[in-house]
Amino acid sequence: MGGTRIDPSNVVVTTTANDPQTAMPFIHDDFLLTTETARRLYHDFAENEPILDYHTHLSPKEIATNHRFENLAEIWLGGDHYKWRAMRANGIDEQRITGDADPYDKYLAWAETVPRTLRNPLYHWTHLELKRYFDIEELLGPDTAESIWKRANERLASEDLSAHGILKKFNVKVVCTTDDPVDDLAHHREIANGDCPTEVYPTFRPDRALWVDRPDAFNPWVSQLATAADIEIADFDAFLNALDQRHAYFHEMGGRLSDHDVTKVLADACSQEAAAGIFANALKGKAADADLQEQFGAFMMLFFGRLDAKRGWTKQLHIGALRNNSTRLMREVGADAGCDSIGDMPSVAALSSYLDQLDQEDALPQTILYNLNPSANFSVGSVIGNFQDGRAAGKLQWGAGWWFNDQWDGMTRHLDDLSNLGLLSRFVGMLTDSRSLLSYPRHEYYRRCLCELLGSDIERGALPRDMEMVGSMVRDLCYGNARDYLGLGV
Repeated sequence: MGGTRIDPSNVVVTTTANDPQTAMPFIHDDFLLTTETARRLYHDFAENEPILDYHTHLSPKEIATNHRFENLAEIWLGGDHYKWRAMRANGIDEQRITGDADPYDKYLAWAETVPRTLRNPLYHWTHLELKRYFDIEELLGPDTAESIWKRANERLASEDLSAHGILKKFNVKVVCTTDDPVDDLAHHREIANGDCPTEVYPTFRPDRALWVDRPDAFNPWVSQLATAADIEIADFDAFLNALDQRHAYFHEMGGRLSDHDVTKVLADACSQEAAAGIFANALKGKAADADLQEQFGAFMMLFFGRLDAKRGWTKQLHIGALRNNSTRLMREVGADAGCDSIGDMPSVAALSSYLDQLDQEDALPQTILYNLNPSANFSVGSVIGNFQDGRAAGKLQWGAGWWFNDQWDGMTRHLDDLSNLGLLSRFVGMLTDSRSLLSYPRHEYYRRCLCELLGSDIERGALPRDMEMVGSMVRDLCYGNARDYLGLGV
């Protein structure tokens, strides 16, 4: 019988009955591909497809300046709340996570944690990243940490691991960043006029336009918006005009996507007159209560939908995150510290109403919906099917497994549920949704998951053994569908 053991050099050794000492590293060519059909689909159709990373939180400044990373801690741990959560669960002090500890000490804290992440996707991602970026096959742990640190830092000094080098190495054709309407997009202009190997476009993210319940944050942002649009914002009409102008500016800069993070979908809109009153009160420092804020937010979401439809954009809706749950971490670290959860707020009826209102106006843009709560998968997936209009294939999309769901089981569940409720063949595929340039193996992980699923279906007779037909779909699900759907000129 075969099995797996760890040899003294910390390399996984796979044994077989015929060759009991055959050594194979943990990350190998056929990693997670358990059938010959899955392996053929991956290597012949998925592995070499380009990447179109249409939703990220990458820094335009890092790309514009072709940033060089000083050490492994900077590129690997900075801003990565997935790792921060794991380290806290492993009993690591906050100083060694987000505090002012030495970078090497933070890295050692991560090395201590990695062996404890077995069966967590972080274990796979960590070793995929070590292999793909640094050609390191050893398993990370306290005993290998020093050696891996030195070798990785030597590689980071090379040109192919600068920001541009990484994008070229992983054949990333397009990156879409996430940008506030008040951003001047100066770094995007610098990228467009430079020698970056990747097209980089802004994404319009106007979440703060809904913050009439927080005048202390909303009013300074309105002032920034006025400056960016070069419009005096004294009333609600001017506010809407300024947002329209910024939307047009993003369009001039190549942007073709918007994005909204909504804890729950807002669909019970007030009238424009009522919205103007709520806005005027916010400018005077009077916060809207929860009901008025939701009515104002619903009005604005319809407004943003119309803007996207007017310019032929794709709208992205991220639904269901319950953010910044820990008051202690919010106070000590700030937002996006890794204390967010899956919300259980009802959204399906409101989602249907929101899409229907835009559809009735013939103002429903191409839309990608990301659902964080997997218990609502079938509900969200069924709503999408109601508003396909025959004008474009897959006009409404159920976006890739997001955040807590972008792991093997979550992606498999998403692909299965999408297959049952819609057309998997029209799905626009994977994205990193990451702040880190070290995240591109996430696309590989998704592609392996996809090929394993389809390969297993073929092996058990659930799909025809027509490799060209299935393989063509695989190519589309890796790159072609996103290229054709988003219209970003690649």
